[in-house]
Amino acid sequence: TAASKGRRETLAETLKPLSLHFSECHSWEDFLDDSLASLDRNYLRRRKLVTTHLPGAWVERDGQMLVNFGGNDYLGLRNHTQVVAAAITALQADGVGSGASPAVCGYSLEQLRLEARLAQLNQSPAALVFSSGYACNLATISSLVSDQDVLYSDALNHASLIDGCRLSKASRQIYPHNDVQRLRECLANTRQRFQRGLIVTESVFSMDGDTAPLVELAELAEQYNCGLIVDEAHATGIYGARGAGLIEGLGLTGRVFAKLGTLSKAIGCLGGYLCGSQNLIDHVLNFGRAYMFSTALPSSVLSAATASVELIESRVAERSALRSMAIRIRLDLRGMGWRVLGEDSPILPVVLGDERTALELCTALRAAGLFVPAIRPPTVPVGTSRLRISLSCEHTETQIESLLNALARCRSVAPPL
Repeated sequence: TAASKGRRETLAETLKPLSLHFSECHSWEDFLDDSLASLDRNYLRRRKLVTTHLPGAWVERDGQMLVNFGGNDYLGLRNHTQVVAAAITALQADGVGSGASPAVCGYSLEQLRLEARLAQLNQSPAALVFSSGYACNLATISSLVSDQDVLYSDALNHASLIDGCRLSKASRQIYPHNDVQRLRECLANTRQRFQRGLIVTESVFSMDGDTAPLVELAELAEQYNCGLIVDEAHATGIYGARGAGLIEGLGLTGRVFAKLGTLSKAIGCLGGYLCGSQNLIDHVLNFGRAYMFSTALPSSVLSAATASVELIESRVAERSALRSMAIRIRLDLRGMGWRVLGEDSPILPVVLGDERTALELCTALRAAGLFVPAIRPPTVPVGTSRLRISLSCEHTETQIESLLNALARCRSVAPPL
């Protein structure tokens, strides 16, 4: 779209030194100096900050104790006694690493058990576990389509989905965020030119906290003979009667071609997974390069994830309370005048606009004992820098009140939009 093209051109101009031709720099060090100086001027430079995660939604960052509103451990399972115990038992039995890729000899009994448990949770015929959610998305999308096929991707999809689309040889059609009508028009105008088609979306968008119109997308996928791929990374554990995600919550189980997920958010561990038909799993296992050429997860992580998945179904009260908390805090922040995206997900983006304001507010909140990350390009489009508040069942009412009071005081730093 013209708008997305404009955002890309603006970002490209901002980061222009990163793409300087080698001949324009006297040396590689000159090139690196120029690129980093550009980031500094535009408030875009990231730095390493040592973080220690502590129980009770606390973190220590560079020696300062802060309430953590930046993590994705939505159900507080990463420190659950059963999850930790499962990891320790497996670690003592099998050691630290897996020793090889799953395609060689790294595929363990623990991975088999976890895949069976994930398939059961998602009411899917089969599942496949990856070393990361990024690797899962990269391998799945890139292995499914060729230059005779087409991908329809939401403009605000996660980088791992975007890179999976780019790595493939398929034609890419980017539709405006959650715009069903524009997608319908795009399908009507282009679908007949290609053999196979995939519609790719997140269910809960990681930087916007809103949800995809999955019912309408499923209908379009069926109407235009496309497969629907849904990344449930930020919906697993939060939506659905059993915590399987938004697909379950909307009654779409069986109408989605491929469900992607992560073990690193509500499940509280590490890794990614794909759920779908047995043929889909076997195909990606054989053609997904990010699966075949990555070392398998160790037994300790796999066992911990299995224990966590088994706990998720029973966390009915916790996910209901978390979504109610998210609704209430959104209402409070909007009442102050802040622009907060989404409705009931535990991701609350407070959109500010420019990068400097986002960093200043992040610093002000840190002075108040709160860690709320500033999200800037290229993670989000230019002009939409924001604070990203992530809620957890571990947050107390006192911690929530501290956050609301601090954001109320921050009106003097940056007047709400």
